[in-house]
Amino acid sequence: MDKIAQLQEMIDQSHRIVFFGGAGVSTESNIPDFRSSDGVYSVQVGRHLTAEQLVSHTMFERYPEDFFDFYKKYLLYPDAKPNAAHRYLAWLEETGKLKAVVTQNIDSLHEMAGSKKVLKLHGSADRNYCTGCQRFYDLESFLALEGPVPHCLDCGKVVKPDVTLYEEPLDMDVFSQAASLIQYFQGKKLVVINKTSIPQDKQADLVIEGKIGQVFSQLRQ
Repeated sequence: MDKIAQLQEMIDQSHRIVFFGGAGVSTESNIPDFRSSDGVYSVQVGRHLTAEQLVSHTMFERYPEDFFDFYKKYLLYPDAKPNAAHRYLAWLEETGKLKAVVTQNIDSLHEMAGSKKVLKLHGSADRNYCTGCQRFYDLESFLALEGPVPHCLDCGKVVKPDVTLYEEPLDMDVFSQAASLIQYFQGKKLVVINKTSIPQDKQADLVIEGKIGQVFSQLRQ
């Protein structure tokens, strides 16, 4: 039996699936990942700073113009659309088999595809709040704010994306919800789908190397 057929059989026999995803889920929507050779962290920023440093809390506080310049150029993709992976996961949730998506991504492609239970470990680019009065701005209204540093239309304070920057803790409520989903995994099947090998391969019941959207597009709906 080939690996796609094995995956299909596992899904057919499962009723409590939890999906954990990272940057690779969105690359087929033309959103770059972070650590590959052409990823976000390979960007040459032209000064003595790494990309990781540019998306840190320190940069946001001390050098907001540099922070927002990098953030808007390399972390926001307002025109991106869901790909086959997002659509398949939304369908799988609709069937009742998939209980939640846990993602490290800050885009909203899962929600755009129709997923309802999405736990975002690193926050969401679609949520932005004034650091003064807490006024909410969605991504469109955030990008419409003029100037190199976005300021609140009500109180004039800086508007901060609701994403987890380096040096900031994870949202513990979201983290706790994600951790509680481990109850759904009782050691029966662990599947890893990734373009390259990862340490978790050794623990997996099935390892498929490839683009996740292409893999899911071969499954039955």
